[in-house]
Amino acid sequence: MQTTMGVALLKYYQAIEDASSEMLAAARRDEWDEVLRLESACAVLIAQLRHAARDAELPSEDQRRKTEIMQRILRNDAQIRFLAEPWLHDIEQLICGGASQQTH
Repeated sequence: MQTTMGVALLKYYQAIEDASSEMLAAARRDEWDEVLRLESACAVLIAQLRHAARDAELPSEDQRRKTEIMQRILRNDAQIRFLAEPWLHDIEQLICGGASQQTH
């Protein structure tokens, strides 16, 4: 049986997972501004979760569900990072390439 606090905390975890899924979808569409917007929304949810979790712990019967959600969030994050690597490489080239050109 889930407690009210367990349900509330799980809703935060689920909302974070939903946001991470939307971030992944935006990354796949190459919409990095949307990824950043969703990342900000996710940061707010994480802060709210931290605040809510200070007042109560997730009951042990809900720990498995939390673990499953967290694993999906981590998979989404890994895929987003993989998709972002070419974009980050381009930025690095602009920064480092520009710096090396300036020194010559």
